[in-house]
Amino acid sequence: MATFLYRLGRFAFRRRHLVALFWVALLALAGAGAAGAPAAGTTSFSIPGTEAQKAFDLLEERFPGSSADGATARVVFKAPAGEKMTDAEHKATVQETVQELSGGFEVARVTDPYQGGGVSRDGTVAYASVSYKVSGMELEDTSRDALEGAAEDARDAGLTVEIGGDALQTVPHTGTAEIIGIGIAAVVLVITFGSLLAAGLPLLTAIIGVGIGVSTITALASTLDLGSTTSILASMIGLAVGIDYALFVVSRYRAELAEGREREDAAGRAVGTAGSAVVFAGLTVVIALVGLSVVNIPMLTKMGVAAAGTVAIAVLIALTMVPALLGYAGRRVRPAGEKSKLLGGGRAPKKPQRPNMGTRWASFVVRRPVAVLLLGVVGLGAAAVPAASLELGLPDDGSQPTSTTQRRAYDLLSEGFGPGFNGPLVVVVDAKGSDDPQAVFQRTGDGIKALDNVVNVSPAAPNKVGDTATITVVPDSKPSSVTTEDLVHDIRDAGADIKAGTGADVLVTGSTAMNIDVSQKLNDALVPYLILVVGLAFLLLIVVFRSILVPLKAALGFLLSVLAALGAVVAVFQWGWLSGPMNVEQTGPVMSMMPIFMVGVVFGLAMDYEVFLVTRMREAYVHGEKPSQAVVTGFRHGARVVTAAAVIMIAVFSGFIGSSESMVKMIGFGLAIAVLFDAFVVRMAIVPAVLALLGTKAWWLPKWLDRALPNVDVEGEGLRTEDDRKDENRELVRT
Repeated sequence: MATFLYRLGRFAFRRRHLVALFWVALLALAGAGAAGAPAAGTTSFSIPGTEAQKAFDLLEERFPGSSADGATARVVFKAPAGEKMTDAEHKATVQETVQELSGGFEVARVTDPYQGGGVSRDGTVAYASVSYKVSGMELEDTSRDALEGAAEDARDAGLTVEIGGDALQTVPHTGTAEIIGIGIAAVVLVITFGSLLAAGLPLLTAIIGVGIGVSTITALASTLDLGSTTSILASMIGLAVGIDYALFVVSRYRAELAEGREREDAAGRAVGTAGSAVVFAGLTVVIALVGLSVVNIPMLTKMGVAAAGTVAIAVLIALTMVPALLGYAGRRVRPAGEKSKLLGGGRAPKKPQRPNMGTRWASFVVRRPVAVLLLGVVGLGAAAVPAASLELGLPDDGSQPTSTTQRRAYDLLSEGFGPGFNGPLVVVVDAKGSDDPQAVFQRTGDGIKALDNVVNVSPAAPNKVGDTATITVVPDSKPSSVTTEDLVHDIRDAGADIKAGTGADVLVTGSTAMNIDVSQKLNDALVPYLILVVGLAFLLLIVVFRSILVPLKAALGFLLSVLAALGAVVAVFQWGWLSGPMNVEQTGPVMSMMPIFMVGVVFGLAMDYEVFLVTRMREAYVHGEKPSQAVVTGFRHGARVVTAAAVIMIAVFSGFIGSSESMVKMIGFGLAIAVLFDAFVVRMAIVPAVLALLGTKAWWLPKWLDRALPNVDVEGEGLRTEDDRKDENRELVRT
């Protein structure tokens, strides 16, 4: 592989006009497609194989035109102190609001609180339900304006009015912090390279790669039902790895120049060696992201595949466009050890220099491996302790900041109707084929009323044919509580008895039941996902490092860092530690897809640093150095760049903490802290300590396996052989 990539790098350097034209044309094509494509809506959320989804599909079939997937809004009214919503004046105001809301062209129906039982027992709170024909992300701005305008008119009449539901849902924004993250990345690159031009290359290529990836996603969003958050994840991952991959190639190019190589040859060798590491690091990220399809949640699969596509583009750009731009830059990109004149630097002094920080740190670790190993493991273990208290759930209006109208509406409904009113359960009774469907409906309702933790059970509402009915059940606990989850299981158990006696299916759905089923599905998929992704990457790393223990150590270190990161997420978003600086206004359960998502993404990113750092050690070991010295050599050449890459990735991920979307905020924080733990504790401390303790055993591989594995030559040994052949040819020419 090294020889092929070496030739590719030289080709891109030599034919830079053609390569640059290709990528610019691709960016323009993707941009044009994105500009002409319909706006991305919210991706249709489905969880195949679950009871909640089966019930939802049955509703669509048996209750046509009900707009079951349409946006909803609850306009909640509260009377002033000492007054009631049943007072004539307030009743007239509410009915005027209902009339005003009914006029919208996207409105399917509006429920009058005085006719639909929407007034609390004490008469202080009332609500009107608004159903729309389209989803929340597809609503026209005029419909949202009409909804907010109607609420404002009611406020002017003296009522407290808040709006809940997903009708006010908009495309999340990441905030200015993302730009700050890119700015920090630029500063780190300038410090690392000592050159403005060399620092700008990774940023430029990463932005081009993300531009192509995100534009392609936008262009295909409507066709493939990708949703608005898909591009945010792709930009988050693509920008981070794009900068890192280009950073490693540029850094190796400057190192090759410092050894006296011609620029075209240096570009080829940089792509042949660092580029090989980029390929395998990118493969681990792609495996981890595509592997999310194991969960069988279409939304998660699409997010993973789209992000994996952006990572693949970042790899290709690092292998082709980076050497092409180095060709354009010429002598303005200086060898390692020289600083740009713009920064007041010149040639490095000829006298021997003091060992760099990476060399000094690696030497210390090699001398004190046990102490460093214990300190790193104990520290990460302590950070992982909160993960034992992990509670999972999906965000609803109750997890919104208290400053939002959705959260205030949630609180008003809890105050007037009880906490369970915000998460009603919808029981679907399929009595098709039954001799007496009405008797089945009655039996089901009576059975649910007899259960614990039930506040209200509505009469069965059959469809026009009369073979299917819905029953609304209001629990006495909030939607995210364990008590509500137990009630869902109790209803399903009772439904199994009814099916055994009558043959009718009793299914539970609704947003609360959906959340419970999603969490269970994700929990069930976590172990198979770990086995698949870690197993495939383990095999890949055996090929790269030609070792059993090095990939095993890499996988165990990853598990430690991801547990520590999950502990930090629990401490901040569930316990509320540092919630102020993190702008977490409302603590609560951790998003249910967070563990499996972090496992996927963090594993891929963790293997990046493993590949980049340990390949330099492997290269030194293959070229004859002792194991302990190879560790020091790997750090001398790679620690500075890996540190810069980690800081950049942390800065980029931290930028997403400023998002208005709680899911994106949590993902940004989780990935940033995971990279911090993995890069600086696992890869920079635990890895060299373990390798120092293992010695030559670290690179042991059974002979039969060594013969069976393909030789991918990540160390660039084939390039050395090629150089030897060139020297022999030159010698023949001279003679």
